[in-house]
Amino acid sequence: MNILAMIYSFFLFDFTFDYWTIFYLLLKCILRTMMLMLSFIMYPIIRIRLKKRQYCPPLSNKIFFWTATDIARKIRTKQITSEEVVSTFIARCKEVNPILNAIVEDNYENALKEARTVDYFLNTTTQSIESIAQDMPLLGVPITIKASIAVKDFSIAVGVTSEKHTKAEKDALVVKNVRQAGGIILLTSNTPELCMSWETVNNIIGRTSNPYDTRRTSGGSTGGEAALISSGASLMGLASDVAGSVRLPAMFCGVFGHKPTPYWVSCDGHRPISTNKKWNDTFTIGVMTRYAIDIPLILRSITTSQECKECLNREVDIREITIFYFDDEYCKILSSPIDKEIKLAINNLTNHLKSTYRCQVQKIELKNLKYAMEIGSITPFELNKAETIFNLNDGTKPWKSVFLVTLQRLFNLNTHTWGSILYGILVRFLEKLPASYHENILQKRTLLKKELAQLLHHNAVLIYPTFNASAHYHSEIYYKLLNIAYMNIFNSLSLPVTQCPMGLNRKGLPIGLQIIANDSCDHLTIALAKEIEKKFGGWQVPPSNINIAT
Repeated sequence: MNILAMIYSFFLFDFTFDYWTIFYLLLKCILRTMMLMLSFIMYPIIRIRLKKRQYCPPLSNKIFFWTATDIARKIRTKQITSEEVVSTFIARCKEVNPILNAIVEDNYENALKEARTVDYFLNTTTQSIESIAQDMPLLGVPITIKASIAVKDFSIAVGVTSEKHTKAEKDALVVKNVRQAGGIILLTSNTPELCMSWETVNNIIGRTSNPYDTRRTSGGSTGGEAALISSGASLMGLASDVAGSVRLPAMFCGVFGHKPTPYWVSCDGHRPISTNKKWNDTFTIGVMTRYAIDIPLILRSITTSQECKECLNREVDIREITIFYFDDEYCKILSSPIDKEIKLAINNLTNHLKSTYRCQVQKIELKNLKYAMEIGSITPFELNKAETIFNLNDGTKPWKSVFLVTLQRLFNLNTHTWGSILYGILVRFLEKLPASYHENILQKRTLLKKELAQLLHHNAVLIYPTFNASAHYHSEIYYKLLNIAYMNIFNSLSLPVTQCPMGLNRKGLPIGLQIIANDSCDHLTIALAKEIEKKFGGWQVPPSNINIAT
């Protein structure tokens, strides 16, 4: 069937039969064949190595079911103390981390001290509640931080074993902003080595598991945050996204993840770093929350953009939003089929928006979207001067030999992870392609961006799968890499995106979808995220050992 699909798609290509027609087809066929061969090798090994499934303890405190927005309000109105909130989440972290392995470094002792300071301030201040809400919207609220974002005196090794003891000298600007908004840093969460994987594993902390099924991945690179938020151990956290690193973990763990408009949030203090001027076109620091209402709360607190704040304050009338959607594979050759339950979720959402709000809803086929994989995959080549395991620290030094590092890993002579090594192999492969290939793909990206800009204008969104399927078993990402273009295409296009949970599938695993808008139209995606949560339930409690026992 795959061969037939390849032949069929060959005759569907919309460009003239020439060198590029043959080249694209051959390249896609080779890539797909490589992934199939890898799956035949890895699939039985992964199944044999599966460990016994574990379950998190049940959520026993009502605080876990409150939004961060509600908790912040209850703290400043003295309905509950910050110390009680912080101690409750610390206890939950201690319960779930032995099962999920999601924490790099905790700040429990200092967090409790800060919480008591907040409570003392509230009991003695003459400042009005309204003024406190304006100046310190996160006052007393615990926040977790992806370990690639610098927190002073915390590890900034980001999974690189040779830098295990490296500490951040100062807070990243977003962390500083969280503190100024009154937020209390609870811990830093696990990432893959230098964030170079869609699965959260490194050789310092180890592998982070999914709270819905610990045999499965929490995704990456913000997998630690996603696992903690989903399991009830965190309210919300700071994340980062260069190729889906917020959205994939958020989907796999059934929470909300928002990649904001580029340059709205400062990336200073994040590792890996880059001196490439285009880095922040693609890379953004984003947010992850359990409840949609909390996205603007934390985003407003960390942004350095007045435009962002004004955008978040805009009223949105869903009836006036034009809805476009896409529920097919972006490329019939390269991508795996989209699960029927994800297609059904998209259908359910569009029907709801059509029947409830009379929105204009239209399925679309974008001419250049079938090149999503190619467009997304040239990003590492385009964004040179970024820090990798081959040029640690400032990212400007000459690369080590990718062949030599790979050879050392095969003989266990270094401690790098395969995700980081594969990144280097990809870059070297892209360098070997002719310059005309890159020019051709960049032209298609420009055309696709124009298509979307005209389509979405200032009051339309695109509904799109976050990924083709729910969370897979650990290590399966290596032969499912071609599916990441569902996400990284929107990094390449520099567009804001919100991942929204759409309930659980028949296996009890979260599924989700993306809402994409034009530049500076984040308010549209967030408004729809709130509506999706209201209608379809949002985050669902992961199974616990109590559920299984009964």
